[in-house]
Amino acid sequence: MSETAIQVEGLSKRYRLGQAMTLRQRLAEVVGQARRGGGEKAEACGDNEFWALRDVALAVEPGEVLGLIGRNGAGKSTLLKILSRITDPTHGRVTIRGRVGSLLEVGTGFHPELTGRENIFLNGAILGMKRAEIKRRFDEIVDFAEVDRFLDTPVKRYSSGMYVRLAFAVAAHLSPEVLLIDEVLAVGDAAFQRKCLGKMDDVAKQGRTVVFVSHNMAAISTLCDRSVLLEGGEVAFVGATDKAIQLYLQRGDEQVPVALRDREDRAGSGAVRLHGISIQNAEHPDQTFIQSGDPLRVTIRYESDKPLSRPRFLVGIYDQMNQPLFRLDTQVTDQLPESLPARGEVVCETGPLLATAGMCYVNVAVQLGEEMADHVSQATRFGIEPADIYHTGRSFDRRDSLFLLPQKWRTQAA
Repeated sequence: MSETAIQVEGLSKRYRLGQAMTLRQRLAEVVGQARRGGGEKAEACGDNEFWALRDVALAVEPGEVLGLIGRNGAGKSTLLKILSRITDPTHGRVTIRGRVGSLLEVGTGFHPELTGRENIFLNGAILGMKRAEIKRRFDEIVDFAEVDRFLDTPVKRYSSGMYVRLAFAVAAHLSPEVLLIDEVLAVGDAAFQRKCLGKMDDVAKQGRTVVFVSHNMAAISTLCDRSVLLEGGEVAFVGATDKAIQLYLQRGDEQVPVALRDREDRAGSGAVRLHGISIQNAEHPDQTFIQSGDPLRVTIRYESDKPLSRPRFLVGIYDQMNQPLFRLDTQVTDQLPESLPARGEVVCETGPLLATAGMCYVNVAVQLGEEMADHVSQATRFGIEPADIYHTGRSFDRRDSLFLLPQKWRTQAA
């Protein structure tokens, strides 16, 4: 039998909350780990401690594309950071056979002061490749990333999209035997995401191993035959991807969402803090449900230390597979003023919601000019109830289609 590409045994990671670990504490922990041989199970944690991972065990075969799914805070990114040797485990052992390329967050492995060209060679050297080997793949990397005009510009001046395109191209083309990909692909545009998914499929067909973290269940379903579902830092399920996705969606619908004000898993500079979002029927705000064909009223509450300059609010509405259904964007209609008070509400009212029955998840973000100030994925959710919008006694759900279009049928002479 061939050896596994990745072997994880009894892996646990503990963080201390609210305080930094001193050098003395860190040395004591390392010595304790060495004495225990790294194999002891995670013990109960104190009030100021948090287990991001607890006793995780899994094996990934060479050439396998393994999906890693779970809610925000489930431990997915912590696991990838340990696999990438960015973070040390508290307990347990990881064995990886082969060179590891990772794309965990924007900027990982890049030096901001170096140009795109220099960072390509730097990353290749880190992977243990010779300069001639990197040069053979250089043009292919640049073509894939579509950043040829900016190759000799320091990457600190790149937009987040350019950064991700180059980082993915480097990680995918410099021949690591194991490729670790986090949700960072969500930063790129839709066309580039499709291009990346195709490249990951090609990488797997070449016999290389991929561990893929994503909230996009359609991408997970397409690429991964097997997936791991993490819940609260523990493995809840390992097996067929369709079953893992089914459990993920089922358990997500059972969970009570955390209030937006209390969410810590957010991105952005923090210049603005989104602290509330509500979705209502625009015509009947007191109605407790939304049906196919109802107009929406979306209310976003925000606060900041100073007035907002050139604000842009965005709301993305997704289905259970994290496929985009609709996007609401203040920049599209250009109806907000150039400046808003430091705290307040913005409201968007839509036309009829011509979508079939099912659960919807809502991402919300605010930008100030080109700066992402705050972004929260799955900030809230709502269900669309079936309705007889064609007045024929029939309603439709997502087994039929995603959208409902007004239809008029007639006959005419041939």
